[in-house]
Amino acid sequence: MEQLNNILAEFSSLAWGLPLLILLVGGGLYLLIRSRFIPFRYIGHAINVLRGRYDNPDDPGEISHFKALTTALSSTIGMGNIAGVALAISVGGPGAMFWMWVSAIVGMSTKFFTSTLAVMYRGKDSNGDLQGGPMYFITEGLGKNWKFLAIMFSFFGMLGALPVVNVNQLKQAINDIILIPNGVEVSFTSNLIIAGILVVFTSIVILGGLKRISNWASKMVPSMVILYFILVLIILGLNFTEVPKYLALIVSDAFAADYFPADKPFLGGVLGALILHGIKRGAFSNEAGLGTAPMAHGAAKTNEPVREGLVAMLGPVIDTLIVCTLTALAILVTGVWETTSDNGVTLTAAAFQDAMPGFGQYLLMICVFVFSVSSLFSYAYYGTKCMSFLIGANRKHYYNYLYIASIVLAATTDFRAMINFIDGVFAFMAIPTMIATIILAPKAVAELNAYMKRQKLTKDKSNL
Repeated sequence: MEQLNNILAEFSSLAWGLPLLILLVGGGLYLLIRSRFIPFRYIGHAINVLRGRYDNPDDPGEISHFKALTTALSSTIGMGNIAGVALAISVGGPGAMFWMWVSAIVGMSTKFFTSTLAVMYRGKDSNGDLQGGPMYFITEGLGKNWKFLAIMFSFFGMLGALPVVNVNQLKQAINDIILIPNGVEVSFTSNLIIAGILVVFTSIVILGGLKRISNWASKMVPSMVILYFILVLIILGLNFTEVPKYLALIVSDAFAADYFPADKPFLGGVLGALILHGIKRGAFSNEAGLGTAPMAHGAAKTNEPVREGLVAMLGPVIDTLIVCTLTALAILVTGVWETTSDNGVTLTAAAFQDAMPGFGQYLLMICVFVFSVSSLFSYAYYGTKCMSFLIGANRKHYYNYLYIASIVLAATTDFRAMINFIDGVFAFMAIPTMIATIILAPKAVAELNAYMKRQKLTKDKSNL
């Protein structure tokens, strides 16, 4: 196991170098400037689209704007918000959260462009069904000469969609919060039993396809966000005097890097390593630029690509700027980040237990379960779309078997191995997604300008 950990750590380190940092952050900044910050100025309009004001059941696509966003959020609002943030702070200190914020703000423009393109350049699978996602906007928007990028995305997308981190951390939460405190011995067998239960539950939903997945997600995601939001606000309320102090520390430590180990320099120093660490954890949290969300948004019922891009742009706001920040503050104000060597979901559980002794960790367990299970459903959909592109829609169901087998693997494997594996695979998903998005950006901007003109004409007519 230690040898596997070392191999996957090298794989992650190789993938997350300076070129990828430039592609994700530099590319996101380019997209932000290229659009003249217009998507940010349309946030109110994006909320109206999300509320269904512009829904038309006759538009092409499978699911509503709301269900597309909740399907995408059910994969991003998950262990990235609980385990990912805890890992970011336990390794990098409070300053890591600041660079996650930067990742989210830049990621808003990235998600706008990738999801707009996913609707602009929807293609048909081998069954003739309309599909969206990076593999389709690469082939439809750039042409067949660029198909190698689409194949690269789809291959790594299949691997990146495997639920190894979510399952691993759900297993860890069950062990640390329920089994061990009640005197149950944790072993390989107990982990297999947990995996078996998850396999049964997941199989019932994912074998039902996108509509069943989106129906589950549209019900589960809003409720889990509200519950988690309330619980963390209770923790912050109990420690309200500490909140300003730690908000200031997040900002100051982002440039001081006082809590990041000095043995991991990047770009010539520890600060560079902290920036890379924060951006990496931000990508794990909101997935902007990786290409997963456009697969869900590409299935939205709309004939206006810009509308779906605007809805997708709300994802990093909800996911990272709100939910991740709340998690980070809960960990910081309770002081558990300095008093325990735990990381991942166990560190977040320690914060809940510190603030609400006796029942805090059980309330978190409810959130962890809902976060993890909803993520399982969405990732299964992403993986089947990638396999469908590679070997045909009539064979995509084979991915479900690989997916279910990975649940067993994740439940019996070390957390470090799983997070390094996913980090590395996510990096190789981002490369084709960002290259294609940057090349096609002018066409998305032209569509945005045309949409703004149509909206202005509609508004002028309604005022007559």
